[in-house]
Amino acid sequence: MKVIRVIALSILAAAALLSAGADFLAPYDYAAQFREHVRDPPSHSFPLGTDELGRDRLSRLLEGTRISLVCAAAAALIATGVGAAIGMVAGYFGGWIDEAAGAIIDLFLSLPWLFALLSLRALLPLDISPWVSIAATFLLLAVVGWAPGARVVRAGAAGMRNSGPILHARAYGCGGGRLLCFHVLPTLRPILAAQFWILLPVFLLTEANLGVLGLGITEPLPSLGNMLAELQNYERIREEPWILAPAALLVLVVASLHFAVPGKQQWEQG
Repeated sequence: MKVIRVIALSILAAAALLSAGADFLAPYDYAAQFREHVRDPPSHSFPLGTDELGRDRLSRLLEGTRISLVCAAAAALIATGVGAAIGMVAGYFGGWIDEAAGAIIDLFLSLPWLFALLSLRALLPLDISPWVSIAATFLLLAVVGWAPGARVVRAGAAGMRNSGPILHARAYGCGGGRLLCFHVLPTLRPILAAQFWILLPVFLLTEANLGVLGLGITEPLPSLGNMLAELQNYERIREEPWILAPAALLVLVVASLHFAVPGKQQWEQG
């Protein structure tokens, strides 16, 4: 298992370095079009060939990986933060606050993620600017993804409400906000870290689903999701197998995230 984790960490480090250095490593600009090289096979000039607009696939893959990884991590961080805030307040104070938060959490947990995202994203114009589409896509992911973590944090905070250290701090006059930030939050940090690493691959895969359906990040910005849209034409896969590169990279990254984080599997099972 240790060897698998080392391999997974190596793959994640390579993906992070390649995406971070996309501006320096990419042979061309991701939006540059070479009309005389439309759908070229891999060559010395274009290692992964070109797409139907004559754009270099390798350059777009590097930039798309960076956009997907950074934005998925940002969305997971926002969702984890929202879940932590709501869960701690609800669990610690209890009463009507806990009941109201519990009802909201149950409502969000009952929503099918992909259907909710499709519905919300479909309400937005399809011709929005690429950068607005990035913000909209990953903010929507954060909005629907906070509830599972909030439920776990809520249970943890409720269990600590009458614990010895909390009662001791309260007896010394420590206020509710200070108790949450300096006593409850540090104790729940392992749960929040596990929730972040669980959400990251989920958000990567969800963005890929939205991109395939044309509801993700809009052109000309690349992402792992909208680059997978080419795979809808199955005959092209047999003729141009190099278009599978984004799918292969996504599978490697998601699988590596599963094996790289110690304790994540046990938290999921628990």
